[in-house]
Amino acid sequence: MKKLIFCCATAALSVGLLAGPQVGLGQESTRGGTASASAAMPHQVGLIDMAHVFKEYSKFKALSEALKQEVEGVDNQAKGMVEELQQLQARIKSGTLVEGSPDYNTIEQQFLTKSTELETFRKMKQREFLRKEADIYKTVYLEVQDAVQQYARIYHYTLIMRFSRDQVESAENPQEIIQSMNRPVVYHRNRDDLTDPILKYLNEQYGRTATRAGAPRTN
Repeated sequence: MKKLIFCCATAALSVGLLAGPQVGLGQESTRGGTASASAAMPHQVGLIDMAHVFKEYSKFKALSEALKQEVEGVDNQAKGMVEELQQLQARIKSGTLVEGSPDYNTIEQQFLTKSTELETFRKMKQREFLRKEADIYKTVYLEVQDAVQQYARIYHYTLIMRFSRDQVESAENPQEIIQSMNRPVVYHRNRDDLTDPILKYLNEQYGRTATRAGAPRTN
């Protein structure tokens, strides 16, 4: 288990938490007037760098770090089991036991049993950690999605797309260059990049929640 990770708030926003018009999430904006006037508004497209949000969201970092520590604890436990197997193997190969003798057969059976236990332990923990990692991504993604939906509803965005802030100019190897050129967003205005205000909101919400609950915080 060398590396399983790093390899997816219902509270209303106060005025000014997200950059843009001075309307808080959870409030209905009066911009656009009646429903018919709002329906006549043109499409407004926003963009969000999800990779950057995950990387800088304090809750994701805290949950990932907690899982990493749990993995390290299990690794230490597995190392203890391996050392025990090595000791049994050393006794078998030491020449002090006669092959086929009761003592030899007992040690050999212990070695086989513990080998099976170790393999089962590793597979079980690997599945468990993969599931926990997926749950972390799912939890954070749903929180980001909720914040995006609120932002879009208040500031009248009709479509918000994922994109990457990385520029073609920063790409070095051929694969990175091709990937950069194949991105769907060729041009955008800076004001249509909603990554920072949404990330700011998520971190502030998590900061308040973590403080109240005594949850781990990672800056």
